[in-house]
Amino acid sequence: MLKSETFKVAIVGLGRVGMTTAYALLLKGLCTELVLFSRELAKAEGEKDDLTHGAPFYPHATVTATDKFEDLNGTDLVIFTAGCAQQPGQTRLDLTKQNCEIVAKLIPKIVREAPQTLILMVANPLDLMTLRATELAHLAPGRVFGSGTLLDTARFRLHLSKAISLNPQSIHAYVLGEHGDSSFATVTTATIGGKPLLSFPEMSPDHIAWSLAETRKDAGKIISSKGATYYGIATAVSHIVETIMRNSRKVLPLSTVLTGQYGLTNIALSLPCILGRSGVERVVDLPLSLEETASLHASAQILKTHLDEL
Repeated sequence: MLKSETFKVAIVGLGRVGMTTAYALLLKGLCTELVLFSRELAKAEGEKDDLTHGAPFYPHATVTATDKFEDLNGTDLVIFTAGCAQQPGQTRLDLTKQNCEIVAKLIPKIVREAPQTLILMVANPLDLMTLRATELAHLAPGRVFGSGTLLDTARFRLHLSKAISLNPQSIHAYVLGEHGDSSFATVTTATIGGKPLLSFPEMSPDHIAWSLAETRKDAGKIISSKGATYYGIATAVSHIVETIMRNSRKVLPLSTVLTGQYGLTNIALSLPCILGRSGVERVVDLPLSLEETASLHASAQILKTHLDEL
């Protein structure tokens, strides 16, 4: 970001995910202005005061607390974390009805005041929320997208790294499809240092299957033990924000509404996307195997079933 540039970010929904994200953005200096939006103004004001007491220790940013949509005017990025949280024993898809109703209530008002903004969906069920928000926002393609399977991918790489005693950043393997129980790993294109994942003797199909199973269980285990997940997703979201702010044009597994990729339309799923200052520039066409393509279609079918129930 150039010295003279501004980057205004608004967080809509000030629960644990929203506020941990706000904290991460301020510590990393990823915005020049941060708007904390909540229907409870007192809550927003309290969060603002708590955050700004640390201002001498992080890069300068103006923090605003509000319950007025007009304060979103001029926003470069809206991070949408509003919604009911997943409870122990629930799946993300169990939240569909109530959280899609929240999207329907808020997204048109956000776009009315900030028609130039990008919208990053984070609340669950992530893919269905992304689909609904895209339909309601009527923004240009790529300007509404979800955090997708970026955190799932990070968890998967972390579990894989345990077998090979290697930094997970050196493992290039995606979790794609639904941000949920039907996600799948792209083993055919996975590499370490340019070599196929399975060419390493420590990396067996069984270990890959175990790593994916652990990835799918991670959120539920954390929710059962401490009530919610927020550090991991806030770190992933801050990485997305940095990619946008710096126009880094990185390839990240994000949720977008598909327009014919792998024969799928009118459903949001995660595939590798090139992300920059204007949003998702394009979806990267990975050479998926027949089994992986079938898994992608299975994710789509599960999500469409829940859409039909609305």
